[in-house]
Amino acid sequence: MIALVLALGGGYVLWRHASAATPAATGLDLGRPGSYVYVEDGRVRQGDGAGSTLVGMECQRAYYRAGLLSCLRALGPAFSAELIVYGSDLSERLRTPVWGNPSRTQVSPSGHLVAWTVFREGDDYMADGRFSTTAGLYDLATGLHHGSLEDYTSYVDGERFTAADVNYWGITFAADDNTFYATMSAGGKTRLMRGDISARTLTAIRENVECPSLSPDGTRVAYKQRTGDRWRLHVLDLGTGADVALAETGHVDDQAAWADDRTVMYVKAHEGRPTVFTVPADGTGSPVMAFPGASPSPVG
Repeated sequence: MIALVLALGGGYVLWRHASAATPAATGLDLGRPGSYVYVEDGRVRQGDGAGSTLVGMECQRAYYRAGLLSCLRALGPAFSAELIVYGSDLSERLRTPVWGNPSRTQVSPSGHLVAWTVFREGDDYMADGRFSTTAGLYDLATGLHHGSLEDYTSYVDGERFTAADVNYWGITFAADDNTFYATMSAGGKTRLMRGDISARTLTAIRENVECPSLSPDGTRVAYKQRTGDRWRLHVLDLGTGADVALAETGHVDDQAAWADDRTVMYVKAHEGRPTVFTVPADGTGSPVMAFPGASPSPVG
């Protein structure tokens, strides 16, 4: 059994990941505060401080927020998947095809917007020129469906950007249900883009930023920065431009999640399996192994 103490909401949660011998209940309880959902062996799971592990639906990527669980599920044919969004009572709110292999998904703070990224070709963001992605978003409140950020108008240094080799991935939402951030790749460079849903525009604000994840207070993004053939986690202050490398010095290929305003969760390999770790968001401390799995997000 693996245990982890996390500070959440003024208290502490003792996370325990049950061993394979521990019986697992069927179904999720998305009304249970202080727990986490994550993906392990192709299924969504939920754990809490009592040591129980609940097992839910098949997903390759998942994200919970504001009463919604977003699930990216691979289908039988290659590069074929669907996005399914569940309410807190596990009722199905949305099901739509997304053509590609599951890579990233997030939900907005309001629960109105859901985003996804899939690979149309390849499966490695490090393989410049040898992969292709689609990133899109859906507004559950209005039915607005933006199937690809490639339909937006992008600007770099004040000029319209029209490169042919552009890819977008890793959408993360602000609280206003209009602003979001994502990665754009073109010409061997990656850029952090600020998106405007109503204007359908994307504006470059910084280079060498991949897979952004906006903090709960909306002031910072956790992201991965590339040096050679490795990525390291950083946190960027959007107001001041201050940037800090986090204490995790190992290679991390993930869109991090925020456990709270002070703690970042992410996935890296440990003993050959995807494993969730946490680390302080200010560059102090050291990484703490949490539990086997991927796609972690807090519930409540």
